[in-house]
Amino acid sequence: MNLRPHLLPARLLRWAVIGAGALVLWVACGVRFANYDTLYALAWGGQLWRGEVPSYGTAIAPTPHPLIEALGVLLAPLSPHTIIFVAVALGYLALAGCGWVIYRLGSEWFGRPAGAFAALIMLTRVAVLSYGPRAYIDIPYLLLVLSALLVETRRRRAGAPVLALLAIAGLLRPEAWFFSGLYWLYLVGLTPRLALVSWKERKFPRPALTRSKILLTLLGASAPLVWVLSDLAITGHLLWSLTNTRHTAETLHRNTGIANVPQYIPRRIGEILRPPVLVGAALGGVMSLLRLRERARLGASAGVVAVAVFVVMAAAGLPINTRYAFLAAAILAIFCGVGAFGWLLLERDDPHRRWWSLAGAAVLVAFLAFAPSQYDAVRGQLKDLKRQQRIEDDLVALVNEGSIKLACGPVEVTNHAPIPLLALYLKASPARIVSAQSRQITDGTYIEPANTEVERYYVLDAHDPVPRQVTVPPGFTATRTNRSWLIFEKCGASR
Repeated sequence: MNLRPHLLPARLLRWAVIGAGALVLWVACGVRFANYDTLYALAWGGQLWRGEVPSYGTAIAPTPHPLIEALGVLLAPLSPHTIIFVAVALGYLALAGCGWVIYRLGSEWFGRPAGAFAALIMLTRVAVLSYGPRAYIDIPYLLLVLSALLVETRRRRAGAPVLALLAIAGLLRPEAWFFSGLYWLYLVGLTPRLALVSWKERKFPRPALTRSKILLTLLGASAPLVWVLSDLAITGHLLWSLTNTRHTAETLHRNTGIANVPQYIPRRIGEILRPPVLVGAALGGVMSLLRLRERARLGASAGVVAVAVFVVMAAAGLPINTRYAFLAAAILAIFCGVGAFGWLLLERDDPHRRWWSLAGAAVLVAFLAFAPSQYDAVRGQLKDLKRQQRIEDDLVALVNEGSIKLACGPVEVTNHAPIPLLALYLKASPARIVSAQSRQITDGTYIEPANTEVERYYVLDAHDPVPRQVTVPPGFTATRTNRSWLIFEKCGASR
């Protein structure tokens, strides 16, 4: 530490910037509730804390994510409100961290202006500002993978630090397993190494069979091993997460399969970045590979691998969701940054400098021209999220005052969306919260939307299976209401 005293201020500055960025995003977005998948993982973590087996088998349950369940175990002694606060705060920190790491990557590859522009692009995308504030796992996953890429950028063949970051990411999303495997193959010399060679280094010695190589192998294999062993221990099925995700994707009519790749993967990336950024990324990709090839190698290789892994996951039957394209979009945002500012890296007498600067200026003008529509789209998305938050707050208020309880039997809701939230606040198995889409209870507590706004906005998915008619179960009487919810109750004779 005494040898490099400058590192401490730099690290403090980094964390101060990320913390300040998270606070700014929190205030600007004004959204503070966790999404369905994260709530389920936290509720399952609470079950583990109480010595229960997590109820993975409930209808339309999301894919289990071991790292978030571990967080749920760690936070379980706290109040549900505090648990969600911590999860959302971590989501905002991860979102701000992504902005910082994208800036650093862009700076390392193509200079600070390119990095700053890339970070601005990603932190103003509608999808990013929709998923990030709701503590979706895809944002911390993106942060971990980009951080691994930054470590490798700064020190080629870094080895263990990169694999460690990818191992943690692999407990959030399985795509990281492929990145770990490819990187391990690269380290042991079983993949073409030319694409990842830095502009400062040309040759690497082939590593010998040593204890360090064994460590690298264990790191690379750790995430899939933990995931499948977790599935086996809880469900008795090694591939539960894969099969359940496929089943849910089919139930919700999600786009999957290799046949949908040509149509939907470019569309998903385009939904995130929008036309001006895509044009800028195309310009940056072509020009950097022509004029800044050594600088562009690693980023271009990472982008190709990100898209290839996305294709593999789709071919395996997993859904082609917009948030799964965040990694490819982040890399393309960096290439848009070089499209706008890469000419600054050319020599002043380079004949390509002038017209590249003009093309870069056009990218910036197009970005600014689209800014008002982008702002309106972000504002509209955040308005919808705040509406959902108000509806959810009204539901939590009924739990806190004791109007929703399990004393009379199970709790029934009209669709799957409220199930993990109620399970977390009632400190109960999600199996005790019943969706009317699955069955109707004969005693307990029935929760019904108080108006059409709740029916419209507080749903899991547009394709969530809905029965022909959802009504108050026979014999239930009204006990409480607020602006969003109606509560009916019937205690069983045996209670």
